[in-house]
Amino acid sequence: MRDRSPVPAFYLYGEPQRSVAEGFVHVESLDDRSRPSEWTIRPHLHRDLHHLILIAEGGGSMTAEATTVTFDAPALLLVPAGIVHGFAWHLESRGWVCTIADAYLAQLATRDAALEALFRAPRALALGATEGDAVAGLLAEVQRELNWAAPGQRAAVEATLLAILVRSLRQARPASAPESGSRRAAETVARLRARIEARFRLREPVSIHARALGVSITALRLACTQVAGTSPAAMLDARALLEARRLLLYSQLSVAEIADAVGFEDPAYFSRFFARHVGVSPRRFRAERIRNPPPPGGG
Repeated sequence: MRDRSPVPAFYLYGEPQRSVAEGFVHVESLDDRSRPSEWTIRPHLHRDLHHLILIAEGGGSMTAEATTVTFDAPALLLVPAGIVHGFAWHLESRGWVCTIADAYLAQLATRDAALEALFRAPRALALGATEGDAVAGLLAEVQRELNWAAPGQRAAVEATLLAILVRSLRQARPASAPESGSRRAAETVARLRARIEARFRLREPVSIHARALGVSITALRLACTQVAGTSPAAMLDARALLEARRLLLYSQLSVAEIADAVGFEDPAYFSRFFARHVGVSPRRFRAERIRNPPPPGGG
């Protein structure tokens, strides 16, 4: 079984991957990286960084894994860490890109467990003009605080980020996942997500994960249902399918090699597994994406 990564991983876009400070926050204008790249950011990922992007003027398209969505300003884009993403902006689009370390976002989410759901999946949220202006003002305030040292700077940044996250949560509410349960359940699911990310290629049964987390299988299933709206087995399968789609889209590996890379010893069984969940075989999935590729994109 081999660990393959066909997609470049960056610190900030175009910068070599390096460790992320626990409290890292960065805010820059959309223009800063997009104009030099001719308004196209190619597919890539950030292992430990989340994006919150406000499109104040213009619009474009976002490709996140195998899905492409279009949007017009004002819009708010949420991109979780570890997601392959790309953007094709309309020329002269204007906005802000806020990047937050995963560890810092987890710390902010302890203020309110509902915030944990915000970066569960990539999404594009349409905003009203008033809401767009309000978020733009808050992001500008975070950037001002980060650009100078003053008493209470960290508290000011945290308070403003929380205000942005709460606005995002309320805007996302109609399409959000089921409400989180208790804090203990949220912590259990967070630990399971981290363990799945590190070990999904091993295809370990749920019982092994439960034992490693120090909970019963029943308690783990209940926590996943409360917090993620799904089962631990489905979470394991979803991560394997995510990696398989990436390899089919962004690599030249054969289906047998991809099966091996995601922990399946039998390529035929992997193909049946993929078709059962996706609706088409791996070969057909790849062929259809080649015939109908998403617009060029990536932040």
